[in-house]
Amino acid sequence: MNKRFSFLAAGLATVVAGTLGAVSCNGPGSPGAQDTPTSGTVAVSVDETFAPILQAQVDTFAKLYPNAHVQMSFQPEEKVMLDLINDKIKVAVVSRELNAEEQADFVKQTITPRTTRIGIDGLAIVLNRANPDSLLTVAQLAEIFTGKTANWSQVSGKKGLAAINVVFDANRSSTTRFVLDSVTRGTALTKRAFAASSNPALLDYVATHPNAIGVVGVNWISDRDDPTAMKFLNKVRVASITSRPNPTVNDYIQPYQAYLAEKTPEQLTEHAELQNYPLRRSLYVISREARAGLGTGFASFVAGKNGQLIFQKSGLLPAQMQARIITTPKL
Repeated sequence: MNKRFSFLAAGLATVVAGTLGAVSCNGPGSPGAQDTPTSGTVAVSVDETFAPILQAQVDTFAKLYPNAHVQMSFQPEEKVMLDLINDKIKVAVVSRELNAEEQADFVKQTITPRTTRIGIDGLAIVLNRANPDSLLTVAQLAEIFTGKTANWSQVSGKKGLAAINVVFDANRSSTTRFVLDSVTRGTALTKRAFAASSNPALLDYVATHPNAIGVVGVNWISDRDDPTAMKFLNKVRVASITSRPNPTVNDYIQPYQAYLAEKTPEQLTEHAELQNYPLRRSLYVISREARAGLGTGFASFVAGKNGQLIFQKSGLLPAQMQARIITTPKL
């Protein structure tokens, strides 16, 4: 019997405030404490790829705690991490954990940062709506991003589009790093790759240039209740991707929540139709606070029940989620 598969959210876990920071003798209410987990002011820097989802988190947190003032800045990943190490911010939200060099920097400062996985993101490959090549394999993406494939006619044999232009959101961004690490495997990008000034600028460029291909965080186009996200989505086409060799049409998938969810080897073996979206990555909140201040409070909120529900509603996958498979007859 033909079946289709879907994932249901279950088991959202509540993360208790304070689990992300070590509480020292300088706790709330002690001499020298300037803030608490729900009041005061704190500087937080976010990888700009995640601006929509983290802005929603800050807006909700502020409504729940009017005395809490989160000063949010959105910057490229590299700048976020430098600010965290240099104590310009107390909390960072990025798509990777600390590397060895950064860990060594914190050791020198006698600080033990707290890192918590808060969600699973997908990178969307966006194309101009006039582009007929909306089914791409990871191998094809690697050739496009490195310049081995320089023209769209090399992808499907269809003519009509010019040489491929590859556009990223910003210089030294997390999306560029991910592509270099996980798609091109260290091979340099094509000379026809460039950075836009922002994610909206990237989407506008792809929407107006038929030969362009862009890489954008899926939260910019995934929230069906957000008019801004839908405006961006209506401008471009989201390519369907697969990592399978010799794929059929049904093997290509988009970064929906069902495919962002991590399937176990047993699930993948039992259900051949299932696969993981190839361009997935985890999202982390990193706090350098040595006491339970507002940075710890905000980090705990994002990792807790309310924050995780915001991830779920936005189209990303909450970290504190267990997926179960429901099969229904295909009509």
